[in-house]
Amino acid sequence: MRRYKGIGGKVKQAGCWLLIIVLLPYIITVFINGPKVITASKADETMVKIKKNGKMPVEEYCIGVLARDMSADYEKEALNAQAVLIRTEVYRMIQEAGGDGTLPEEAADEFWTEKQMKSAWGMRYAENYRKLKNALESTAGQVLFYGKDLAMTPFFNLSNGYTRDAKEVLGKEEYPYLKIVECPGDVNAENEIQTVILEVKSEQKGENEGTTGIETMDVEIQETDSVGYVLKIRVGDKEMSGEEFRNKYHLASSCFTLQPYNGKLRVTTRGAGHGIGMSQYTANEMAKKKQGYRKILKYFFEGTDIKEVTEIIKNV
Repeated sequence: MRRYKGIGGKVKQAGCWLLIIVLLPYIITVFINGPKVITASKADETMVKIKKNGKMPVEEYCIGVLARDMSADYEKEALNAQAVLIRTEVYRMIQEAGGDGTLPEEAADEFWTEKQMKSAWGMRYAENYRKLKNALESTAGQVLFYGKDLAMTPFFNLSNGYTRDAKEVLGKEEYPYLKIVECPGDVNAENEIQTVILEVKSEQKGENEGTTGIETMDVEIQETDSVGYVLKIRVGDKEMSGEEFRNKYHLASSCFTLQPYNGKLRVTTRGAGHGIGMSQYTANEMAKKKQGYRKILKYFFEGTDIKEVTEIIKNV
């Protein structure tokens, strides 16, 4: 998949965790015909070009991403906030797009097609689609800026009670608006705490054969950030980032503890997702308390402003 242009070097320095947060929600590039300036009134005419799916209007693509990444049962203002985050990232990619705009096949997995929506929602397809379309229409043309630049707008499902400070993970100060924010309600979520048992591969037998195993019981957490997410971990003689460990062993979060358990390794995680940016769970709780999407976004991305997409210059 395409790396996030402009911060690829920092991804490597941060143990490649940032690749996950910026690629999974909305990896796209764009193909634009005509003038290099796109006005807000023409936003719906902007096309994204995705292999296997062809071209589609940017707002239609955003609906597909929204369908994949947030439950349609969430509150209206939470959906609105999510819509702004997705659109902002789309236009970041518009600014950076090059070539003919064709994406690798994996990009087609980053949003739901109409067929996938119908399969997932069944009889509720029309109702849910209308909710998501309304979120895009209610926030039409709105994107998040930090100063003169479009903000980076990551999101995730559930925190461990706090969002993470991007500076701690990246070691740089390019995203001062991505900092620690309290999410007290997250700790009460049903799937806040999850447990995975890892078995040493050489000892897997019978029905456990073929399951994900760990190479050794010699595992040590070496560094965590200030809110408890693992930054560095050693497995035998190999070091990796917490996000690499999380993805390798299919953990919900890189906020985890380790405990030997009957010759196996018990991994207990807190939260779900990478922990940077907006907690969708807290956003929904705020919306339940009648807080609007502007307030939600201001809470998670302090120092940013919602602006209209009046012009975006394509530099190819």
